[in-house]
Amino acid sequence: MSDAGGAVTDEGPSAPRRVLLLGATGSIGQATARALVQRGHEVVAFVRPRSGVGARLAPADVQRLLPGVELRCGDVLDADSLARDGFRGERFDALVTCLASRTGAPRDAWAVDHRAHAQALRAAQGAGVEHVVLLSAICVQKPQLAFQQAKLAFERELVACGLRYSIVRPTAFFKSLSGQIARVRQGRPFLVFGDGALTACKPIADADLGDYLADCLDDPGRWNRVLPIGGPGPAITPRDQAEMLARLLGRPVPLRRVPVRLMDAIVALLALGGRMVPALADKAELARIGRYYATESMLVWDAAAGRYDADATPSTGHRTLAEHYARVLQGQERVELGDHAVF
Repeated sequence: MSDAGGAVTDEGPSAPRRVLLLGATGSIGQATARALVQRGHEVVAFVRPRSGVGARLAPADVQRLLPGVELRCGDVLDADSLARDGFRGERFDALVTCLASRTGAPRDAWAVDHRAHAQALRAAQGAGVEHVVLLSAICVQKPQLAFQQAKLAFERELVACGLRYSIVRPTAFFKSLSGQIARVRQGRPFLVFGDGALTACKPIADADLGDYLADCLDDPGRWNRVLPIGGPGPAITPRDQAEMLARLLGRPVPLRRVPVRLMDAIVALLALGGRMVPALADKAELARIGRYYATESMLVWDAAAGRYDADATPSTGHRTLAEHYARVLQGQERVELGDHAVF
């Protein structure tokens, strides 16, 4: 049974579906692929010829990560490749996408978060797909950045297309809150903006999110809905994260406060330089993204009250951030941060 967004019926899940999965090589995509296979669905994953962080994974490597999944290789940014190499003129029951831009820079965001998804939606309609499950992000509630606008643009297209949809907007991922484990282990301070309590989130484990996404196919309570979702327990601030690490390490973890105005100055400087050097414009957008996550909570936004509401943010799963930190510190789990080292 799920803790949020409805529950699978007592009669059990319906018949297995034929699912095309995008974004299968990311950590959440892998968890979603495993969850779909565990539920008996026939899963076809459309992946790049070289996948993963640094494009280091060949198809054989991906296949080892995704047992029970049929791999098809091509370019998700190319509509012809998606149709020819992905769908192949075959029928599918569902499209599940965990695809997301790697950096959030404007060109990347509009290419992946919007255009690639729009192309996949058109191909899915031609393949007889009845249900689209989209992994989005809770931060689109207050869109200020290019990737948020791109995600929202596709969300609107999905809602209007006439297919059944489930738009899942998770809060922070464990990976995005793991960037300071190494520095703290080395005895360095934990960096926080302001007093360390400016923001809060309900972080969710990849496996719990994968289960939630997979169960959207069978749970009518998650159909034709936008679904904010977090992990179990109360909302957690950056200060709480530092205290978790202190308890696990058995020693105090000092905080180093970073003023928000310093981030503002960095953004302004990079934006100015970006007028002359295009590469600096992308760096300015990345700095804006960092500032956004440093100053905005990843919780449901109550527009009427003008505040984030932890109580209104649904929870699911049972894995906690403290358990994740413990496994990483004990060497039982590795974290590949890639472009997700946000604190």
